[in-house]
Order: sequence, then structure tokens, then C-alpha cells
Amino acid sequence: MNGRTKVRSSKAAFQDCFKFERKLGNLGSEISAKNEIKMKKISKITVIVLSIITSAFHFSCGSAAESSASKTSKQTTNMDQKLEKITFGAGCFWCVEAVFQRVKGVKSVTSGYMGGKMKNPTYREVCSGLTGHAEVCQLSYDPKEVSVATLLEIFWQTHDPTTLNRQGADTGTQYRSAVFFHTAEQQNEAEAWKKKLNDSHVFPNPIVTEITPASEFYVAEDYHQNYFNENGTEPYCQIVIKPKMDKFLKAFKSKLN
Repeated sequence: MNGRTKVRSSKAAFQDCFKFERKLGNLGSEISAKNEIKMKKISKITVIVLSIITSAFHFSCGSAAESSASKTSKQTTNMDQKLEKITFGAGCFWCVEAVFQRVKGVKSVTSGYMGGKMKNPTYREVCSGLTGHAEVCQLSYDPKEVSVATLLEIFWQTHDPTTLNRQGADTGTQYRSAVFFHTAEQQNEAEAWKKKLNDSHVFPNPIVTEITPASEFYVAEDYHQNYFNENGTEPYCQIVIKPKMDKFLKAFKSKLN
């Protein structure tokens, strides 16, 4: 990717705001106003009783709100726990990102750097080849919707795993083929696939893909994220990524969003 055009993009953030407490306060005010009108006609004992009832009402609703918020938090946590991560290096991360963004069951794809020695490396530093990092994409996926085997099948078929530290015209250790596994299942699947492909001589040369435990993941600069979707008319996208995407979309039609 040395010399390629970089276009910065920004993403807007959205936040919902719930006003349950305000509504509860308004309801309390209405009750107080009605009680004030009736104060002239009722005894002090009745006022005390109404006050107790109102307080009980507030306590009950407050508890319900806390319970609801707790349930929402637990549901979000449970949803996050269902997702798993796997990290792929297959040359330029713009290409890898574009492919896996379209796979059913993949919830997010983040471009970044992994497998090196330097902390918080920049794109320029990684491109120097001195940090040891690979350009990678980290996937968050739902294993109930897409299996590790399917993700690996797509990985093997959308790049050349037999060229050491190179994909097409992109050369350097940062472009190496790699599977950074996060679970034992992923490791076993990746090693089984590699052996099967080598034994079957699917590729003319031996596979050189690195299969290693995931290490610290550093998110790449903003302008690398969602690159093909936002810069599809750029020369690199048209010449390198689009032909690969066309083949991928045709071959894995049943696996797409």
C-alpha cells in the first residue's frame, strides 16, 4: 500500500436519551397539585396517608426503572459474549476488510496491526518493515451464524497463501499471510485446513501462512477503516480490490449478507 491515496473519513456517533425520571417527576407534581386542592376538605390524617401512598409509588417506580436498566445491561453483555474474534493477515488490509464486511454473521471488521514488537505503531512505521507487525483485519462474528471453517475457507480462497511476505505488488513482512487465533478451536481448524490444502496440492506451492496466537491488536488510522466502501473509485480499489471482490461475490454468493 506504499504510495496509495489515503482519504480520511469520520463517523458520527448517536446516543439515545430516556426521560423516565422526568415523567415520574411530572406525575409526582400532578399528584401533589391535586392533593393541595383537596387539603381544605380532608383531615391531616388523610394527608399523611396520601403522602405515604405517594412515597410508596415513587419507590416502586424507581425500583422498576432500576430493574429495567439492569435487564438491558445484562442483555447487551450477553449479546457481546456471543460474539467471537479472529484476526487475519492476507496482504493489504483494505482488500481483507472489503471481503469480510460482506460475509453473513460477521458483525464488524476492523483494520489494524498485529504480530510486532513496537507499541502503538503508525502506518508509516509498519510500512518500514521494522516493527514486525502485519496488516490485519480483526473480525467479530457470531458463531451461530457463521462457522470458523467458513471464515477460513474464505480466507484461503481470497489471497495467495503461498507467497512469503508478499501479495501481488505489495511486498514486505507487513503483507504476510497469517491467522492469529483467539481460541483453541480456531487454531485446530486453521492447522487442519493448512494440512488438507497442502496434502491435496490445491496450490502449486506449499502454504507459508503463519498460524499463531493473537497478540496485542492496534487499530489502524481512521482513514484505513471502511476503505473500499468509501473510496471505491480510487485506482488501487479499481485495479486490485474490485477484481478480487467480483470473484469472491460470485464464489460465495450463499454466504453473503
